[in-house]
Amino acid sequence: MTALPYFVWFDCQLDASFRNYCRQHCVALNTFYTRLPMLTRTVHLYRNSFHGLTRDMWLLSLVTFINRAGTMVIPFMTVYLTQELQFTKWQAGLVMSFFGVGSILGTMAGGKLSDRHGYYPVMFWSLFSTGFMFLLLMFMRSFWAISVTIFFLSIIGEAFRPANTSSVAAYSVPETRTRSISLLRLAVNLGFSIGPALGGFLAHSLGYNWLFLADGITCIGAALLFRFMLKPKAAGTPGSKPVVERPALVASPYRDVPYLVFAAMITLWAVAFMQFFSVIPVYFKEHFLLNEGQIGALLALNGLLIALFEMPFVYSLEGRYKHLGLIRWGIVAVAVSYLLFLAPTHWVMLAVVAVIVITLGEMLAMPFASSFSMNRSNDFNRGQYMAVYSLSYSVAHVAAPLVGMNVADHFGYGALWVLLAGLCGLSYAGMMWLAKRA
Repeated sequence: MTALPYFVWFDCQLDASFRNYCRQHCVALNTFYTRLPMLTRTVHLYRNSFHGLTRDMWLLSLVTFINRAGTMVIPFMTVYLTQELQFTKWQAGLVMSFFGVGSILGTMAGGKLSDRHGYYPVMFWSLFSTGFMFLLLMFMRSFWAISVTIFFLSIIGEAFRPANTSSVAAYSVPETRTRSISLLRLAVNLGFSIGPALGGFLAHSLGYNWLFLADGITCIGAALLFRFMLKPKAAGTPGSKPVVERPALVASPYRDVPYLVFAAMITLWAVAFMQFFSVIPVYFKEHFLLNEGQIGALLALNGLLIALFEMPFVYSLEGRYKHLGLIRWGIVAVAVSYLLFLAPTHWVMLAVVAVIVITLGEMLAMPFASSFSMNRSNDFNRGQYMAVYSLSYSVAHVAAPLVGMNVADHFGYGALWVLLAGLCGLSYAGMMWLAKRA
């Protein structure tokens, strides 16, 4: 009998513990079930953002991914020239200028050839020939031999871009066109995040010749995959919904004044945006005292955010707002990201926030700017329209480092951030004017 109270006490304690355990886990389950609809909506949004994209569009993105994953030579070209071939910095910069000029000519030629012969042969022969040009470049050693080779490599390689963008109109339907462009951008970003990382490993472990081999082989492989897996198609499909933007009423983009204004405004914005790949890494090192690994991680954050969120982001906005309005918000976001650097602090989280904001601007501006260009064209001039659009980025690619480095060197980073915000302001004003007339 004396042991009975003890068992009663133990039973009460066990019962209290069990009730407490249930109470805690019921709260957790309650919270889970409360949030379950939100989680379900998020999963459905992400899944639906890929819904309706054609099989051909997925294959085109795979081709683009393989091509971009092989991008190893160009990111390491200046290092290769100065460290391996002992070129001066001036000579290395001049070689890259040849590449920039070639990219402009290649973009224009690619658009013209796409309209004359179709996007399909331009894409195939650009990929296939670029592969052999990389293999040829591996054997070049003198300054002029490398300059001439990389000039023609750039012309041939960059002809792919307007043809590739034009092909979206053939391999997608108008109502999913913007998301199809985002899928292509997803492939580009994933590939470009793999290529330089793998290229750095190959250069360090096996030597620079492996970069040329890998780049050449992936270009040729992407060309063969494109030829055997995809067939040429005409733009649009019967019964598709009409596009949102009004098509151009002129035969050439060079006579479409509102579109030329649009391209000029995109160029101004792109000069500001592309500081992210030239001046910003140097600023991160000097101002925030970050090492190369930390800087690389911050730059990779841009690609990671795009890969994870751009598709559902575009899906949630597509068809609900006008393209030019979304582009304007993207321009504002890039301006804000640079103005954040005016804050008198060395707090590293400021750099993280700035990267997130500029990525938001990229996700708003680039897919809808591409879609606007494509929707404004027709089947007979689409290549030239996309060439003018691509040309905006080619010009910015040449001008951005020259503007950014010189202003930062002579007037300081603060003046540069104000200038970049001003360029975005001009671009925003131009888009406002265009929205009332386009």
